[in-house]
Amino acid sequence: MKKDLIKPQGLVKNANRRKFLQKGSLSIAAAGLFMVGCNDDDDIMPPMEKEGVMLGSGDIGILNYAYALEQLEAAFYATVMQGGYFANASAEEKEIMGDLEKHERAHKEFFKAALGSAAIEDLEVDFSAINFDDRMSVLNAAKTFEDLGVAAYNGAGQHIQDAGYLLIAGKIVSVEARHAAAIRDLLNPGSTDFAGDDIIDGNGLERTLSFSEVLTAASNYVTTPIDFSQLPS
Repeated sequence: MKKDLIKPQGLVKNANRRKFLQKGSLSIAAAGLFMVGCNDDDDIMPPMEKEGVMLGSGDIGILNYAYALEQLEAAFYATVMQGGYFANASAEEKEIMGDLEKHERAHKEFFKAALGSAAIEDLEVDFSAINFDDRMSVLNAAKTFEDLGVAAYNGAGQHIQDAGYLLIAGKIVSVEARHAAAIRDLLNPGSTDFAGDDIIDGNGLERTLSFSEVLTAASNYVTTPIDFSQLPS
């Protein structure tokens, strides 16, 4: 993608960044309440193993996979809100980070309610590699998490069997993509990085990552062992 071919308008103006995020809003949780309680047809497996957690199989396993990622993102933004970067950030960046924290918390709670007794336990995380007092450290970590989340949903979508679950996953990934674009614009305002060549291919399609690729990347921050062996390969 040549940078001179795209002149982003919606992200480069400070006032529009928050409007861009607000369109994602917290309506995801309200729109998807029909998912609360797993289908009787789904095999509910014990989420706990002797060490770590087992995601399970089929759609339940994929929902637990998404739940694990949302736990990671929610924990990250909750920590951001307590750090020195957030305390000293501009009003605009405080609003953006506040919106992202609310969205990720809503996503996490949504999956927890939807999975019910099939939900995995709360994961242990380790953010010691991130300096929450430093703007660039926080924003680069946010970029990593948001890009990973989008690629994860894109990769998992093809394996979801229930049309209702697929609909909700599509709604959530659209919000995650807004997050990713906003973070990239904060890092490099007015550039084409919001849809950079590292995530968008020559056909205008977002990259996808497999379950293994995503969970391997997430293992840098999640200390709870995750068994995903029953997910589709």
